[in-house]
Amino acid sequence: MQTVETLNEGLKRAYTLTIPFADIEKQVDQQLSEIAPQVRMPGFRPGKVPANLVRKMHGDAIEQDVVNKAIQTGIQEAMADQNIRPAMQPEVELDPDWERGKDIEISMKVEVLPEIPETKIDDITLERLTVEADDKAVDTAIQNLAENQKSYETAAKTYKAKEGDLVVMDFEGKVDGEPFEGGKGEEMSVTIGSGQLIPGFEDQLVGVKANDAKEVKVTFPDDYNVDYLKGKEAVFDVTVGEVRKPKEAKADDEFAKSLGLEGIDKLRELMKGQVEQELNGLTRTHMKRKLLDYLAANHDFPVPPTMVDSEFEQIWKQLEHEASHETDPEAARKEMEDEKDEYRDIAERRVRLGLLLSEIGQANGVEINQSEMSQLVAQAAQQYGPEDRERFVQYIQQDPMAAAQLRAPLYEDKVVDYLFENATITDRTVTREELEAAIEAEEEEKPKKAAAKKPAAKKAPAKKAPAKKPAAKKAASSGSTAKKAPAKKPAAKKKTAAKKTPASES
Repeated sequence: MQTVETLNEGLKRAYTLTIPFADIEKQVDQQLSEIAPQVRMPGFRPGKVPANLVRKMHGDAIEQDVVNKAIQTGIQEAMADQNIRPAMQPEVELDPDWERGKDIEISMKVEVLPEIPETKIDDITLERLTVEADDKAVDTAIQNLAENQKSYETAAKTYKAKEGDLVVMDFEGKVDGEPFEGGKGEEMSVTIGSGQLIPGFEDQLVGVKANDAKEVKVTFPDDYNVDYLKGKEAVFDVTVGEVRKPKEAKADDEFAKSLGLEGIDKLRELMKGQVEQELNGLTRTHMKRKLLDYLAANHDFPVPPTMVDSEFEQIWKQLEHEASHETDPEAARKEMEDEKDEYRDIAERRVRLGLLLSEIGQANGVEINQSEMSQLVAQAAQQYGPEDRERFVQYIQQDPMAAAQLRAPLYEDKVVDYLFENATITDRTVTREELEAAIEAEEEEKPKKAAAKKPAAKKAPAKKAPAKKPAAKKAASSGSTAKKAPAKKPAAKKKTAAKKTPASES
């Protein structure tokens, strides 16, 4: 095979690969000779079918397979010969005018990983902000748990529903005057203000009473999960069955026993451990962001544009999703557009930090062992049905890029742990409010830091993911069909754009 470099510009490379057709023919002939003894054809004894008939029967399929394998092998050999470390999968194109019998000519474009300068990690100094899990923090956590587990009692028939109350209702929705599939439900329960239903629906339930009939008008979001309903106006005829008021949440022995525990003392013990874990997580988040700021400030090198484009695309899609659920989606999108360059800067910073952390890890022997990788694959496979899990595992095993993507978050966290172990760390005790404020300040400043001295811009509301809403309590009838109604919002992603990978916390 002949390899000719046609482009060497920054991190971009292009090559022309030429595979002699004689090599293809040689491999085809070899495979045909190997299968000939097994070929059977009426009128011939086993293994005695003439070579020309064997070629006629199997030659085209074997040749296509040989060509495909030759191209893949040629790409791998070219990258090895040229010492190419690809940033992304190479872009490969077969000469569209190629005909059988001619040498195979392939064009390959690829972006390479940059040469990363010597990393500066010997003088890292960090401050660790710690919060004590005192009795007040534990009491607050238990009270919050009780609030989330609260029960409801039926209100008087004259009682008007307000935010936080639970409404049990029957409904039927229509679009353009016609009922639509999944738009009808019975005895559905929804907590007003929970965000369970599409924007605007729950607001119109404020003030309803038992046995009220009400017309609710809403517009399905543009990103709704049923295509023909996206952006459509709908009218729902709602009949209220009853209104339920939340009971006062009491964190006592009775509540603890309802959770299967011996009493409130056991609950306090468990919650103290949970609070400690949560506070440690906040401490790590803040310290990690300070570490990434240090690395970003002390290392600058070019990054592959396609990696930046891919990262930016993921950020942008998440922001668009969040903007569509803002009170004023158009205003949120406009603010996003105004700060588009800053988000691209953030994407570039993330890519640079990811490459830098990878380099630091490799240079210092940080590894993910087989047991850890197997656990990662098993966890990721759980999102698929039983019939697809084995195919997912095989896909990860056969695709190095997919495996690297799955491995990246854990690997980066292990590199961060290595850097923490070797950094000079001082401790300072603060309140939870102070720690959360410090983290929030980091989030507020990030676009400004990434904007390369651009004028400070107001942070777009869409940058924050909406808070996770509590699930509405089920109606008394477990056979309610309302759960399937498309009046519910599509589920939001669990991770915001700023939480994709450890290096993404930038």
